[in-house]
Amino acid sequence: MLKIRKILVSQPEPSEVKSPYFDLAKKYNLKIEFKPFIQVEGIPIKDFRQQKINILDFTAVIFTSKTGIDHFFRICNELRIVVPDTMKYFCITENVAFYLQKYIVYRKRKIFHGKAKFQDLIDIIVKHREDNFFVPLSDPHNAEIPDLLDKNNITYTIGILYKTISSHFANLKDFDYDIIVFYSPSGIKSLKENFPDFVQGEIKIAAFGPTTACAVEHEGLRLDINAPNPKAPSMTMALDNFLKEYNRNHQK
Repeated sequence: MLKIRKILVSQPEPSEVKSPYFDLAKKYNLKIEFKPFIQVEGIPIKDFRQQKINILDFTAVIFTSKTGIDHFFRICNELRIVVPDTMKYFCITENVAFYLQKYIVYRKRKIFHGKAKFQDLIDIIVKHREDNFFVPLSDPHNAEIPDLLDKNNITYTIGILYKTISSHFANLKDFDYDIIVFYSPSGIKSLKENFPDFVQGEIKIAAFGPTTACAVEHEGLRLDINAPNPKAPSMTMALDNFLKEYNRNHQK
């Protein structure tokens, strides 16, 4: 294989016209397809009640994703809970923090955010260790989160508000991609469930985040592109760097 022609990204197609993925496709004359490998389902309110969690007992909420924000406020709405203005919000990135504007008056709330990794956010959370934290997560979720909270003696409760399940690709017969991009360990699980006889061969695998990278290697697959890294904080930048180097090495 001397040329990368087709990339599969295991996420929904970007709604923004100026997505860096579209710029990448144009720059390298690529075909990029978007197919979510996982689906998110909200936990029914009766299942949440069984967790015996009272949201008003908490003084702060930790958000690791926009999905977590959506389902937190969904649950509050279904329970007819008015979240007090004094609630503090700790978000894994600035982008996730800005998403709160969908539900609250942003400038009037106490909102904190990290840079990209949960460790960055922990450094901020520790400065507010007097708070009682609620952590909305999915089933399954990243074990690093409770591990770091425990390690730093933070008072917290995890609430399962949604779950991730594998998508099914009955209509995907020809698996003729040169690169597959994964954003979560659940995506790797979905690949194995949908294609139990999958052989990587010359297919390049890209993973975003350390837990996704570990899942790739745990399944005995070869990790070719890893983001974020010192030269590329985003997946599209990592792909750009890889394609630039790959094309240089495979020029006739």
